[in-house]
Order: sequence, then C-alpha cells, then structure tokens
Amino acid sequence: MTTTKKNAAPLKIIPLGGLDGIGKNMTVFECGSDMVLVDAGLMFPDDSQPGIDLVLPDYTYVLENEDKLRGIIITHGHEDHTGSLPYLLQDLNNKVPIFSSKLTLGFVEGKLSEFRIRAPKFREVNDGSHITLGCMTIDFFSMTHSIPGALGVFIKTPQGTVLHTGDFKLDQTPIDGIRPNYGAITRFAKSGIDLLLSDSTNATVPGFTKSEAEVGPSLYEVIKNAKGRVFVASFSSHIHRLQQICNAARACRRKIVVTGRSMLTNTRVARELGYLDIEEKDLIDAYELSGVPDRQVLVMCTGSQGEPLSALSRMANGEHKTLSIHEGDTVIISATPVPGNEKAVQQVINSLAKLGCDVYDKSRRLVHVSGHGSQEELKLMLAMTHPSYFMPVHGEAVHLRAHAGLARKMGIPEERIFIMDNGDTLEMRDGKVKRGRSVESGVVYVDGLRIGDTDPIVLRDRQKLANDGMVTIVATMSQKHKRIEGVELSARGVSFTIDDEFTADATDAILKMVEKGSFNFTSSGTDALRKAVRDSISNFIWNRTKTRPMIIPVVMEV
Repeated sequence: MTTTKKNAAPLKIIPLGGLDGIGKNMTVFECGSDMVLVDAGLMFPDDSQPGIDLVLPDYTYVLENEDKLRGIIITHGHEDHTGSLPYLLQDLNNKVPIFSSKLTLGFVEGKLSEFRIRAPKFREVNDGSHITLGCMTIDFFSMTHSIPGALGVFIKTPQGTVLHTGDFKLDQTPIDGIRPNYGAITRFAKSGIDLLLSDSTNATVPGFTKSEAEVGPSLYEVIKNAKGRVFVASFSSHIHRLQQICNAARACRRKIVVTGRSMLTNTRVARELGYLDIEEKDLIDAYELSGVPDRQVLVMCTGSQGEPLSALSRMANGEHKTLSIHEGDTVIISATPVPGNEKAVQQVINSLAKLGCDVYDKSRRLVHVSGHGSQEELKLMLAMTHPSYFMPVHGEAVHLRAHAGLARKMGIPEERIFIMDNGDTLEMRDGKVKRGRSVESGVVYVDGLRIGDTDPIVLRDRQKLANDGMVTIVATMSQKHKRIEGVELSARGVSFTIDDEFTADATDAILKMVEKGSFNFTSSGTDALRKAVRDSISNFIWNRTKTRPMIIPVVMEV
C-alpha cells in the first residue's frame, strides 16, 4: 500500500451498473485527473419493459469526465460485460484504448463492426500483463469462468489497492487447462489488498460449483441416445460448452449445423483465434441438410433464454427460414435462465413439448453448470485475498447481501463491508475506505433505433395496452347548437364486446357528463371537452367491465 497525503485526491470507486440485477456491469475507478472504466455491459429487458430491446447502464458520468478517461478494461467477453461498448464509444469524442484478452477483443471487434465503429484502439492483455494508466497501475491475472480469456484485475493507486475478481469460479479442471492464477492472487494479498470487489452471482448457492468438465459426459450420453436430430441451445459466447458439444457430436458421428446470428459470429471468431476446435469437414450448412439422416445431424443454436427472435424460438414456432423441429427430435437447453427469463424459457419448452420433442435441461440431466463460484469458492476468495474492506458486486440485492453475510463469517467487520447501489461512491484515502457522494446513475433503454431515457409513462402506457387494450372515442361537437351531436366507439385488444347497447349506454354517460359541466363549445374549449369525454368513458367502462383500457378521446367540430 502506498501512503500519501490525506488532502490528496481520493480514489473513487463508482459502480454505474451491475448492482441491481445480473447484467450491465460497469465500474468507474477515478483518482485525481485519471479515470479507468472496468466493463461496459448490458441487460435484456424484463416483462415490465415492453418494446424495449436492451437495457444499458447510464454512463453520463463517464461522458461528463471523458477528459480523464485513460482506458477501458473488459474482464471477459459476455454481453453483460461488453454489450454497451458500441453505444459508449459512439458517444465519446475521443478514442480510448480498450484492454482485454484476445478472444474478448475478437468478440468486441465483431460487435463494433456491426455499428460501423472503425479502428478501435485495441490492446491485448493476458495473465501477467502489467499496464499503467495515469496514476494507476493494473495487473491482470487469469480466472476461470464459462468463457476463455476471463481476467481479474489488481489496481494499485497512490491511495491504495483494489482487487476486482471479474466473473469467476474456482474450476480445477477447466476445459482449456487454464486455472485461476492463485499465485498472483496470493502475491497481491501479501502486498496488501485494501478493497476487494467480488462476483456475487451464486452467493446464495451452498457448496462448490461443479466443473465444466462434468458437463461433457452428460452431453455425450444424451446425444448418443437421441434417435432423431439434436438441437443444443446455449450462450453463443460459452466457448467451453460449445467445444464439448462439438466433441460429443464428432464422437457420435453427427454433422454440426450452426444457426443464429451471434452463434455464427462467435463460433467463427473463436475458430479463427484458435479457441474452438471444429474441423471444416464436421460442419454443414443448414441449406445442405437435404438427404442427411436425422441421426447424423446436430444443430448448435441461440435461444437458451427464450428470446422471441432467437433461432430456437423461431424453430419452435415454425418460423425459422431453414430449419424446423418435429416429433422425435431432441432439444438440449444448456443454460440456466437469467432471473426474469424463466417464464419465456418455459414457454419455449412447452412449445417444443407440443411438437413431440424430447427436451433436456439441467433439471433432468447435467447439461449445464454455472460459470460462477458458489459459497465455498467465494469464501476461499475472501480467505486468499484477506482484504481490509469488501464490496460485493455483480448481482441482485439478495446476492449482494448473501455475499456480505459470507464476508462477516470470514471475519471482515460489518463496518468494513459496503453493500452499494448503482451510482453510490466509495472513497479511499491512504488505504481507508468510506462512502462518498453519489453520482447520476440509472438505465438507458435501447428502443428500436432510439437510444435514451424512455419515459416511464411510455412503459406504463405499453403495459396498459398489453393488459387492457385501447378504446378510441370520437365525439362530434356542434359549435352552432353547442352540444355533442354524436359518439363513435372503436376498440382493439379489449376483453369486452362493443355492440349497439354498449355504445348507446356509453353515449348516455358522456352526454350526462357534458350536461353537468359548463363547457365552451368552440375550438379553444376542446381540451376541456376531450378530458370530460375521456373521464366519463373511463368510469363507464370500469363500472361495466372492471377493466381500464387506454382511452383515446377525439373531439371533432362540425
């Protein structure tokens, strides 16, 4: 630990994402005139966000201080750590270097090319790499996760040290043979770790997470015994899993079809960089399947999270342009639903069951293990690092609190454990950590081609439309006779029938409301009339049907 004057600029640790769910991880490290960003991820929307495509962390603070930004570090290549990079880079005025492993940079390059972001300043780092960004020095060390090239970082500053684990589990038999660098972790601990930021995703799960190597034999057994074609849905960036799927396919003499945009992109990048071993003779295009026996086909596809536009969902609904699933096929869902996606995944499973498929998920066979450490691994990390202060990261509130409970059991005092929200700030001076002033935070929605703060009222209206539908009412106003001459109703998505009786009763309700009020039957008075029409029909529909559809009133002058 480096001692310094107490009035010098503190090291600020500012999580902008990752502390309110599984996703959109982003953390700022700022010391004086220097700032480093660790990860830039996204989340997928939940049922309360209809029409939203992606959810990003609000990185306004980064943009406001971009003159300080010395570099962006990406710990690994999953979307929840890389997905907001294209949007952030488009908003930055200056190019900053991006540091990560070879595979992660390969995935990022493919993503940036889709956004036509050219010539990013990529800097490859590996286990043991050492860089200096402003007043901060950063050491990288290997970690095991569900993707090759996962890294943790040790950050040394004038005010103290921070170890950030990234996403990890302590897998002793990883597929690529690259284990966590325990030597580096203990070496950092010996020099002194003032603050530990550690992955909390599985903090509620007892014991140890099973090794990725245990999945391969189960996949092989399911694929070997399948009578028809086999479809395997998994994360496209889970290269270790894809390798085991390909190994099992080859052992069972099945040709491999790859479908789904991200699956095609990531398998291509991983093969080119040497992380995925699939020989060209084992691959076959979906258009060339005609005449190939079903027992000789395996399809690797996206859709493990029930995404409606994914390859698996399209095939389950008969909407895929080249592939279809039918009775006798076997489907393996080799992933765990991210919290919030359970319903969507179950809908896909039900659709597949109706087709007569044999569906396997982790509840039926060991076709998936987590990439995150469970409680005993998290305690081992705390024991190895022996930090002075602790901040659980990457998880929902329940995970962060469970991880904090583990830290207390490991002897870290309550007052040295910080359960933070996005936008909260920790300040470190001379190795001592305390809470600082919060910064602007929140979420940014990607809604079609629009990127920004989608108004909560818009989301509320979409929910109302989804639940109760919409009623349009056109009231004809006579300026000459100063009254409502006629009413027409139409509806979409409502649970009741608008017949002549309903329209007559609704018209009476509107006329009675208008008669009771004092309205100016001129152009300047239409706003008041429109509100009265909306209120009267809303009350009428509630009393009649106990539903509250969206009401769109239109007042026309005649």
